[in-house]
Amino acid sequence: MNKHLITKWEPETSSFWKNQGHTLANRNLWISIPALILAFAVWMIWSVVVVHLPQIGFQYSHNQLFWLTALPGLSSAALRIFYALLVPVFGGRTWTTISTASLLIPALGIGWAVQDINTSYPTMLLLALLCGLGGGNFASSMANISFFFPHAEKARALGMNAGLGNLGVAMMQGFSPLVLSVGVFGILGGEPQTWLEHGTRQTIWLQNAGFIWLPLILASSLLAWFGMHDLAATQTPFIEQVVIIKRQQNWLICWLYLGTFGSFIGYAASLPLLIKIQFTDIDPLHYAFFGPFIGGLARILGAHWLALRSGQFSVAKLTCWIFIGMIIALLGVISALPKAGSPGNFALFFAMFMLLFAGAGLGNAAIFHMVPMIFAKLHQPAGDATEAALTQAKQAANLEASAVLGFASAVAALGTFFVPKSFGTSLAITGWPDAALWTFIAYYCTCVGLTWLFYARNNAKLAC
Repeated sequence: MNKHLITKWEPETSSFWKNQGHTLANRNLWISIPALILAFAVWMIWSVVVVHLPQIGFQYSHNQLFWLTALPGLSSAALRIFYALLVPVFGGRTWTTISTASLLIPALGIGWAVQDINTSYPTMLLLALLCGLGGGNFASSMANISFFFPHAEKARALGMNAGLGNLGVAMMQGFSPLVLSVGVFGILGGEPQTWLEHGTRQTIWLQNAGFIWLPLILASSLLAWFGMHDLAATQTPFIEQVVIIKRQQNWLICWLYLGTFGSFIGYAASLPLLIKIQFTDIDPLHYAFFGPFIGGLARILGAHWLALRSGQFSVAKLTCWIFIGMIIALLGVISALPKAGSPGNFALFFAMFMLLFAGAGLGNAAIFHMVPMIFAKLHQPAGDATEAALTQAKQAANLEASAVLGFASAVAALGTFFVPKSFGTSLAITGWPDAALWTFIAYYCTCVGLTWLFYARNNAKLAC
């Protein structure tokens, strides 16, 4: 008998949840979180690596460097569509183990590639695409955890999983100055790279950006295999999940979540290089990690706060105000940028970006809180429904909400592509990043309008 396969899972039954469900669900959650942290760290490796490539001899243009930060988002978006749907097919434990172990490939590849300045640019592009494996893991992780928790606790659990997982970006960017400055692996880690800067010889082990994660990835994969569970009740055929493609709500949620999570991960990937280009005297890795940290923390605290206040106010109206706040923050960023004859205001630039990250993190929590509510209303039986009909409606709502969360996360991962690529294109064409920022403002305006029209109006059919 497979002790890791759970054949009976009834989280909505209070006695089952209290006696055994709560313990098992939280066990899987707390094993999932470190795996997701590592996935985000690997996904964002290039946000750190590109800052140092020109220093150690790689002759790439600003646009080429932004391409390297953008491509992990493109591949992760494609992978997330399938990753979310594969959890019910293979089981959460099995797929978490496989997907986490796959992170060894880009981490090893980058560690080897950056040690040789003759490594071709197409090879670097391929390694950037492979980092999308980390981004893909988010969709399967969230889909898996959503199955373990009852409706009342789903938003809190997903907020914890996503929020702490998001902190992998801050970990990558915050720990990089430390691990890149020391030969952590001795002779096994290779020789350092050196260059002259302002007459001083600088030394760095850029390969550690990839190598440092290898033992942690291996340990997390083993922990998932021996500690997590597969739920037989969630093993749903692929064809039954793709019904969400026909749901208008699926595409609306995708659009809104691209505005929050896409912003969070896109700005996280872009900010170090953007600081390096716009404020040349500032070391970006001393500041950039604060953004993902604030965004991840805002998501965790926001999910917890929303769970405590559930039903007391309109989450959709809060989402509208979040997008408005992000518009104001972008206007502040534009005003703080260097202009012809002006060095810019880094303090204001940095403060406004921190506000953007906070808004994106809270927006992520709000939208994930909205999705189960929307699909519960969508599947609510009319009139006096039987107990069997109510149970069937709950199962359908949970299944579709889980699939939508995974699919929306796939679309939102495109933020990691569009945001860096927008900055790269804007700089290549105009010499300034302003055009990209105005494009983001226009997008947030559409998010305000759609949220109000479909979910925030008092007479909206799916008001939440």
